[in-house]
Amino acid sequence: MEIEQKEQSPITTPKKRGRKPMPKEINIPPAEVKEPLWLSVSETAKISGIGSKTVRRAIEAHSVKFKVLGNRYLVNLTSLITYLFKTTKLRNKFLSHGIGQYVDKWKQ
Repeated sequence: MEIEQKEQSPITTPKKRGRKPMPKEINIPPAEVKEPLWLSVSETAKISGIGSKTVRRAIEAHSVKFKVLGNRYLVNLTSLITYLFKTTKLRNKFLSHGIGQYVDKWKQ
């Protein structure tokens, strides 16, 4: 008795729906600046295009470098830009509402 063997088709996985994976970015550590630029919370919010409450949350979470001068917080600009590029939402706000919207004009 011979058993007929059926030819098996290769199993294909269906295409995934949803968001496309973001390309991995190269994480380049920022260069050390001799004289870093320190901004107040309100200046930081205006320049970055995010709210002052978001800036204060970043300070509270120690996501940005800051120092206290008197009773005011001062945020390091280099660490702020690094923080803004960590998530897509903050990056988009920076590029559309902050100083990031002028970068293309500066490149010309």
